[in-house]
Amino acid sequence: MTAAIARTHVLLDLDGTLSDSEPGILRSLRWAFEIEGFPIPTDAQVRSVIGPPFELGLPSIGIPDDALKRVINTYRDRYTRLGAFENTLYDGVIEMLDALAGLGLSLSIATAKPELTAHPILDYFGISDRFDVRAGATLTTERRTKAEVIGFALRQLEIHADPDLGEHVIMVGDRDHDVHGAMHHGIACIGVNWGYGSIEELLSAGAVALADSPGEVVELVQQPYRLHTS
Repeated sequence: MTAAIARTHVLLDLDGTLSDSEPGILRSLRWAFEIEGFPIPTDAQVRSVIGPPFELGLPSIGIPDDALKRVINTYRDRYTRLGAFENTLYDGVIEMLDALAGLGLSLSIATAKPELTAHPILDYFGISDRFDVRAGATLTTERRTKAEVIGFALRQLEIHADPDLGEHVIMVGDRDHDVHGAMHHGIACIGVNWGYGSIEELLSAGAVALADSPGEVVELVQQPYRLHTS
């Protein structure tokens, strides 16, 4: 059996993989820091926390634990109204989705962004109907980590019990938590170099391949991979 036949499902991250969401996140996060009385973060600081849940990243750029909920709620107030749509698809993404679908692959979203904002963004871009499942985080502790989101997507797809899951499914993302979340389920992850994570971050986490363009993703998802083990 060839790798192209063995692969049946592709899970795709959203921020930094399909869309450049940095402008809206940057403006909304800076607004929240200012409103709540914290020093305005730099571009590099904001970029460093895009992807994983903010309760994991914001402490690293100066928000104490006792202020996390307040800052995140203030951020969401602007982001849901404005920031979510200060956002663009990367060049070549539509063509990538078309090509992957043309190979007969099932496409699904697996993002740590809350579904409350992820779904409207996908609707805004007019691409929601391209995905069999649009899995995101919840605003509660029910589903927050990337591993939990991926697990939810696999259950929604009804393939979570597949004994050959690692051969049939692959993840595509731009941050180390995409790689770690996929590996938690025995799934390989292709890293993309146009997002918010560095090459070093992706390779250190265990990404099995790196794509420099959306077009390269189409070729890479058809290849067989073995997970990197320590």
